[in-house]
Amino acid sequence: MPYLLVFAAFLVYPLAYGFWMSLHDWNALFPDRTEFVGLANYQTLLADPQFWNALGNTVYFVVLTVPFLVVLSLLLALGVNRSIKGRRVLRTLFFSPYVLTVSVVGLLWQDVFETNGLIAYFTGFVAEPVNWLIDPLLAMPAVAIATIWWTIAFNFIILLAARQNVGEQLYEAARLDGATSWRAMVDITIPQMRNPMMFVVITSFLSSFQVFGQPYIMTDGGPAGATETIVMYLYRTGFSAREFGYAAAVGYVLFLVMVAVSLVNYFVLQDDGGTSA
Repeated sequence: MPYLLVFAAFLVYPLAYGFWMSLHDWNALFPDRTEFVGLANYQTLLADPQFWNALGNTVYFVVLTVPFLVVLSLLLALGVNRSIKGRRVLRTLFFSPYVLTVSVVGLLWQDVFETNGLIAYFTGFVAEPVNWLIDPLLAMPAVAIATIWWTIAFNFIILLAARQNVGEQLYEAARLDGATSWRAMVDITIPQMRNPMMFVVITSFLSSFQVFGQPYIMTDGGPAGATETIVMYLYRTGFSAREFGYAAAVGYVLFLVMVAVSLVNYFVLQDDGGTSA
């Protein structure tokens, strides 16, 4: 019973109340003028080019970050797992950026990508220095690079733990059968790490789809909306324009996407048949 009360208080009620808000024209500046509008907010949302721009930017950001967050973290985990000198130091170095706050990361990489920053210094030997954050083509990749540097440590720790849980007797048997290192990775490492890898893929997607702090601090959605994400769009409509009803509709669209991804995760893991690290 206590669990049901907590579940209702912290999940069911906010979802129900948020959906109720999305069906109303509710401006926080004029709360007494709240009016039921049905699905009008959703219709306006689907017709708003700024919404589609924010959604497109978000998908672009996901494409830029998720493959690197998964593949690089896997390669780092496999590399650090080897018996090499100083691997404890390497683990600490790889994980250290993750303890920073988003504001520190944003300001740090803002300095790196500006006209007089570190990137411009090195590229200035072969080309004119460029401020990545004011270039519509480079701004989103800059935010993606900062995000990968900051968050890859989480995936690295998960996959390193998964690799260390794979029984060494499997590799010994593979070596006796004449398997190469590549075949051992394909036939043993990857299958045994499948569930942790799926967890990393899904969590990377979810966090990237909900990105807010990095583009907000580094570019404030600019230049010309090139880095405005769906959560930034929600924030702007809700807390700047005070259109809480419309912002709730944006939030519900985002929520449905998150639910869809979570269901994909669930069914993929169900089909796995219980094989995991």
